[in-house]
Amino acid sequence: MRAVELIRRKRDGLPLAPDEIVWLVRGIASGEVPDYQWAALLMAIVWRGLDDGETAALTQAMRDSGRTLDLSRFDQPKVDKHSTGGVGDKTSLILAPIVAACGALVPMISGRGLGHTGGTLDKLESIPGFNVRLSPQQLDRVLERCGLALAGQSDEIAPADRSLYALRDATATVESIPLITSSILSKKLAEGLDGLVLDVKTGDGAFFTEPHEARRLASTLSRIGNALGTRTVALLTSMDQPLGWSVGNVVEVRECLDTLRGSGPADLVELSLRLSAEMLVLAGIETDLRSAQSRARRALDDGSALERFRAVVEAQGGDPQIVDQPDRLPAAPVQHVVTAPRSGYLARLAARSIGHLTMQLGAGRPRVDSPIDHRVGLVLHRKLGEPIDQGEPLATIHAADPTAALHAAQQLLDLAIAIDDEPPPPAPLVLDRLA
Repeated sequence: MRAVELIRRKRDGLPLAPDEIVWLVRGIASGEVPDYQWAALLMAIVWRGLDDGETAALTQAMRDSGRTLDLSRFDQPKVDKHSTGGVGDKTSLILAPIVAACGALVPMISGRGLGHTGGTLDKLESIPGFNVRLSPQQLDRVLERCGLALAGQSDEIAPADRSLYALRDATATVESIPLITSSILSKKLAEGLDGLVLDVKTGDGAFFTEPHEARRLASTLSRIGNALGTRTVALLTSMDQPLGWSVGNVVEVRECLDTLRGSGPADLVELSLRLSAEMLVLAGIETDLRSAQSRARRALDDGSALERFRAVVEAQGGDPQIVDQPDRLPAAPVQHVVTAPRSGYLARLAARSIGHLTMQLGAGRPRVDSPIDHRVGLVLHRKLGEPIDQGEPLATIHAADPTAALHAAQQLLDLAIAIDDEPPPPAPLVLDRLA
């Protein structure tokens, strides 16, 4: 085969055969297909697209470029969840222990945050001692002990995806639904799952702000996951305001603990239970979403999910005392309260602007190698549509120094907040389900 011929064919809108896609992916590691040719092919894919057969072949080839987890010794059904990223999106820390407490195995392999969206691993590493770098043997032991594990991607899992993502980032070819699909699914399907739930965000703080684009991604993810033998469901969910009250790392862990103790914010509880229910149905533990959601709610209410979280924190080297004593978590030295400049209803709470200001505080990273400050972030005191009086608290900024806190407070008022005389119309959190 010659890469130039395959590039030309895709440039002209013609399909590539599965064996040709496998050869191209193998050529990344072998050097037979150099980066400049893959860069040209990526741009051709952005312009011409891939059909479902090509997307499935690319996903499978990327998955098979590295090792896959062998969890066959575990009798429980194996399920996981992936989110396309949002502001304050912390459901993984809640639903993984819920689903494990209900009898499924949850080998959750997550990523770090980049840009204005937070990463599960960064939140976990704000817990003193918590180790997300698990060897396959360690992952097995944690799963056996806890029924779940919360770990980072091994260098051995889907290595072709890392190479391709770096090229996509450098060549402005990230925004391609087939390429996004193969990137997400190649890593998740390497976990050897029976079921996968995808939370595809849309709105101001999401990667795809337009619902029709996010729906296309959700539909493609669901189709390709099912075609490759893993039962897959995608939910389309709103990201026009942050999920829950908190945006950051430590502040989000505190909110997750509150939620697991039964006092979490309504939107976070709603979405966590809905995603948990989808996972339980895919696992075959429940036959319908209504009974699955009731079972998930019981695990939250009876404390069994909280105990699973305590167990996994301890098993992965973290301080389990944070479950009962959240004050043991590191705290930012400055906490600055932002008050409402006028009375009315909260009419805008722009997720993207809030994500960017918390990133500037140090809670997120503009580049993959940027350091982060786990202590900093923001805690909201009002949600969209709620009434507020002039001078009442809108949010608390958690910052490393007073200057950063004041700058973030001004950004919040200038760019993210709007107060109006009338509340905005209520909007659903879950917009669609694609299976």
